[in-house]
Amino acid sequence: MRKMLFCLMAMMGVLTMTAQSIYDFTVKDDAGKDVSLAEYKGKVLLIVNTATRCGFTPQYKDLEPLYQKYHGQGFEILDFPCNQFGQQAPGTIQEIHSFCTANYDIHFPQFDKIEVNGENAHPLYTWLKAQGGGGDIKWNFTKFLIGRDGKVIKRYESRDQIVTIEADMQMEVNSVLSNMMARRSVRKYLDKPVEHEKLETIALAGINAPSAMNRQNWAIRIIEDQKLLAEVKDMCRNAPNLICVCAPADGRFDLDAGLLGENMMLAAQSLGLGTCIQTGPIRFLTTDEKAKAFRDSLDIPEGFKLLYVISIGYPDEQPEAKPRDSSKVKYIK
Repeated sequence: MRKMLFCLMAMMGVLTMTAQSIYDFTVKDDAGKDVSLAEYKGKVLLIVNTATRCGFTPQYKDLEPLYQKYHGQGFEILDFPCNQFGQQAPGTIQEIHSFCTANYDIHFPQFDKIEVNGENAHPLYTWLKAQGGGGDIKWNFTKFLIGRDGKVIKRYESRDQIVTIEADMQMEVNSVLSNMMARRSVRKYLDKPVEHEKLETIALAGINAPSAMNRQNWAIRIIEDQKLLAEVKDMCRNAPNLICVCAPADGRFDLDAGLLGENMMLAAQSLGLGTCIQTGPIRFLTTDEKAKAFRDSLDIPEGFKLLYVISIGYPDEQPEAKPRDSSKVKYIK
């Protein structure tokens, strides 16, 4: 019996270490049936360890409206009662569920009681703690926000405000905001040119960017000719396609051209493509004899300059997000 228990714990440990996302785990529902969390693939999740006799139990009053507000946009709250903190979740899962529905009218799913710390901690929580910064769960109503990719975005402690969580959720639930948050600079691409129709869509998104007095003082050249690209690939991330953005040489409309590029990169992201904006190759592209055929093909309007290029293609890497410094933002009230 002891040997079987040891083997089971070892298997659970291997699962925790090898899991790539939350979808690799199975939990038991309030009826004791196994539920694969893969059923929630593509949804934004808030995972909470709860208790019915805790000072934080009234947080159910905030969680249910949050669930109702965003459930239609692919948001789920997964409730895991836990009796490890002050024995504040007594009773069976059926009794706990009856209490929560009667007192807080919750509609989000509750799962069977689990342990979140110690040697009997559920593998899901062992993984959540490792992905969410490590360290044991401190108390009831600790929360983990999970993105649509099944990975931990952020951990929240019991006293963290729901409004803070909602602000972070918006970046995942709202399709426009989540697309912005998902964009990364991609520097490795598959050897597969982008379909012309997608390039047309991206260009349309670009030219709908705002510009001073709607002058649209820019020129866009999208390179699909693979022979031309072969001449400059080494300088441009070996991308299967390039977008060249030109602006008036006097620099007065560089901002407009920048907004154009941002629109195109976000459109590309939404179509499953990777991009990287580059200014480094500009000197080579505009002066080097080896790039003459490429340069001539651009047919840059008189009085314009090549401002930057965007490498674009199907990504062959998934770069992690780099930290952003929110202290640079100040609100003047």
